[in-house]
Amino acid sequence: MALRGVRGAIIVEENTAESILLASGQLLEAMMVANPSLSPDQIASCFFTVTPDLTAEYPAKAARQLGWIDVPLICAQEMAVPHGLKRCLRVLIHWNTELSPTEIHHVYLGEAAQLRPEWEFPRR
Repeated sequence: MALRGVRGAIIVEENTAESILLASGQLLEAMMVANPSLSPDQIASCFFTVTPDLTAEYPAKAARQLGWIDVPLICAQEMAVPHGLKRCLRVLIHWNTELSPTEIHHVYLGEAAQLRPEWEFPRR
């Protein structure tokens, strides 16, 4: 078994706790759909970042609401790059899996797909 990274990103509609939790939950659920063998007991840790314009809630709270009780979670602020996307929430899940890197499906939803168009989900 190897430790692999699986990435995801989504744009949050507005800087409210409800919007941040909704977007975070949608992203995590989409990542589990894209990677059916991904389960909390295989996750070593999960790292969330948000752009500086998202301050109303910790996105990790949505993972707790999904039952990720024993998963180590952390949140941080993304760099304030002038040409970067606004209201962007990103996640990096450290996953213990037998899958090879090419079998892992990264999930970039909506406008966030422009960050990594080759990883847009769902795949066309």
